[in-house]
Amino acid sequence: MEYELKFSPYSEHSILIEWPSVMDKNMLKSILSYKKIIQNLYIKQKVELINTYNSILIIYNFTIDNINDEILKLKSLKYNKTNLENLKSRLWKIPVCYDDEFGLDLEEFSLQKELSKAEIIQRHSAAIYTIFFIGFLPGFLYLGGLDNKLHLDRKSAPNLDVKKGAVGIGGNQTGIYPQNSPGGWHIIGKTPVDFFNPKTNPPCVFNAGDQLKFYPISKSEFLDLEQDVKRGCFQLKPLQNA
Repeated sequence: MEYELKFSPYSEHSILIEWPSVMDKNMLKSILSYKKIIQNLYIKQKVELINTYNSILIIYNFTIDNINDEILKLKSLKYNKTNLENLKSRLWKIPVCYDDEFGLDLEEFSLQKELSKAEIIQRHSAAIYTIFFIGFLPGFLYLGGLDNKLHLDRKSAPNLDVKKGAVGIGGNQTGIYPQNSPGGWHIIGKTPVDFFNPKTNPPCVFNAGDQLKFYPISKSEFLDLEQDVKRGCFQLKPLQNA
């Protein structure tokens, strides 16, 4: 599917390319395909490419002399079905403990949605999510694919100290906090897995386009895995190519 793209100067060092403002898996493939072609275009130049669910920001390590010519060059790039088919993604399986000690908002979430805790856990762990992009914290995955019955607006008053590993729901998305942080999502569980570690290479093993599935674990299993992570004995590996 072809999308109408908007190209605009973002600064004297950057250009923004925008797709329609929706969260869609087919559009994500278009964005990632275009990103790969741009990487090939600038293979001999140092540029940074940052994608969101509907855009790519190109940051150059030099001032763009003629930004209109640069935009015309980008507009001339073509991606096709072959580009889309060659995109590779991986499926990750993430353990989550939904115990009341970790699911701080699970009781209130259950009341607001008029669903039992068991049904919330079943629906949350049954879905296969797509990683659309990574931000607002290093290693924070923006995931699409949350069950419609679990959609709930963010909190009106954010929690100022959400703990690392907390699994939350905000609006039509679910996500994991990779470090202690303020946050306004409803916390329903916690994972012992590290999502960002500056001491490893790469610091974050996930990529936009990858898929992710949660599976419930008990509190004792959580504590055991947490110790394995701290000792460096736990290594997260993708199950397969998605």
